[in-house]
Amino acid sequence: MSQRAERELKRVRRKLKKKNLKAVNVEAAGKSIRLSGSAGNWDERVRAGYIAAGHGFKGVINDITVDGITEPEMSLPLVSDEMLDGREFDAVIVGGGVVGCAIARELSKMNISIVILEKEADLAMQASGRNDGMIHPGFAASPGTKKAHYNIRGNRMYTELSKQLDFELKRPGSIILFKTAWYKLLLPIFKARCRKNGVEGSWRSLSAKEVRRVEPNVSPSQKGGFILPSAGIVSPYRVTIALAENAVENGAEVFLNTVVRDLESADGKITGVVTNRGTLRCGLVINAAGVWADKLAEMAGDRFFSIHGRKGTDAILDRSCAPLQRHIVGMPSLLGTKNSHSKGGGIVLCVEGNILLGPTAEEVPDREDYSTEPESFNNLLKQLYLNTRLNSSMIINYYSGVRAASWDEDFIIEPSEKVSNLIHVAAIQSPGLASAPAIAEDVAQMAVRALTSAGVRVLPRADFNPIRRGIPAVKDLTAEARTALIKEDPAYGEILCRCEEVSRGEIRDALLSKVPATTIDGVKRRVRAGAGRCHGGFCLPRVIQAMASELGVQVTDITKKGGDSAILIGETKEEAAREAAV
Repeated sequence: MSQRAERELKRVRRKLKKKNLKAVNVEAAGKSIRLSGSAGNWDERVRAGYIAAGHGFKGVINDITVDGITEPEMSLPLVSDEMLDGREFDAVIVGGGVVGCAIARELSKMNISIVILEKEADLAMQASGRNDGMIHPGFAASPGTKKAHYNIRGNRMYTELSKQLDFELKRPGSIILFKTAWYKLLLPIFKARCRKNGVEGSWRSLSAKEVRRVEPNVSPSQKGGFILPSAGIVSPYRVTIALAENAVENGAEVFLNTVVRDLESADGKITGVVTNRGTLRCGLVINAAGVWADKLAEMAGDRFFSIHGRKGTDAILDRSCAPLQRHIVGMPSLLGTKNSHSKGGGIVLCVEGNILLGPTAEEVPDREDYSTEPESFNNLLKQLYLNTRLNSSMIINYYSGVRAASWDEDFIIEPSEKVSNLIHVAAIQSPGLASAPAIAEDVAQMAVRALTSAGVRVLPRADFNPIRRGIPAVKDLTAEARTALIKEDPAYGEILCRCEEVSRGEIRDALLSKVPATTIDGVKRRVRAGAGRCHGGFCLPRVIQAMASELGVQVTDITKKGGDSAILIGETKEEAAREAAV
């Protein structure tokens, strides 16, 4: 160990002692720093993790135990078969979030075999489907970090990507509102950061009067602001699905309900991926496993970092609110604290017309804790003051997601130093959605280098098709286009979801797509059936019937989100008797 590392370990020990964390042990673990011992509560464990960060080590491994708390295990699919046993792929991507699917699409430009393994019943069911859909402009990330680098590149790439993959992208821009007039003294710092990060667009300061002109309903307490025009919005799950469908169109495969149980290794190389559906062979493994990425790294013998879950809750306002807000707005505390790891939340627009409040930020032991708590909801309500026309009666739903954070608060994107055919794409929290296309480009290059080094001849595909066509949204079509579509296929004229005006034809298309929906939530993510104010109160029975008919199964086989989430468990006596009589 170097003298510098020894000095830094001593510094960490002193800091822990100063914070009365005397039961925490500190040691070097390869190039990383490892914490062990015990803490009295979860907040102490979190505090220790951040104290250990920023001392020049490759990563922070936090193995501190907390009295009375056992971290919950990963939820597992109920499926068990041998479908994958003996199969072989050049690239195995573990994780079907937006980053994993973006990597699959980028790799599908090459003449190699690719598979995505996702443990859930659908893609984008964890962080990628539980965020606010904002394409960050690249201002918030600290200059020089991977977050800043990939955010700027990714933001720029979304314009062309949305055209190729047929998903909606809007750029309403974002405004950082000032709480007090003296915040204007920070404008030189804001502008310097924009220049340093390479933030695009005509970013500039706004007076209080100018803010009111562009946002008529803004809080009267604002004292001006700073506008970032390149901020965009998308539907995060539709982006994920679009990426995956285009990858599949170009030869990739997707296996849902498929969890990695172990990795087989020999001579510093992964030779087999053990799943609940058999053991497959691989040329390369790409670790895009989200909140479980450190566990996968441990399976491979290369655990140099820890992931901790940071839960965020958002509230959704009805689409009728769309005219009341023009930009994404927030009024963060610009004083900041060393232990603050959140942008503070705000009001975010949705491409569909809804408005979001949030997100909150809370460190949690359960990496799949999607519960919603009264305290979080009350914190979201505080964001309503930013717009004088919004009120709590407009909220139609709220939900939580868990960010995959590292203690160093930056992305981990690199080939393994210990395993020759492993690439880590971990700790991809915000701005991960904005960064995904750029991350995919670089990871694809890393993958090509690794495969080539292993003797695989990797060449560009001459027949790669970058174009993917989405499901037509009947409600968004012109009267002429809608009439023509219904004339060609009457299923598009049968509306099953009144709130979102979703037709039977759209639901059928979702069930028959390249990555087909198989659950009620899967249909909702793709075409928004059940996403309105009534939450499916009107359309749910019709959606279930349509799904059962198209899939050729019983209505009792249809689940909300896979696994044991059945909606219907059997027929009533009256219905059974009626059918028997017929």
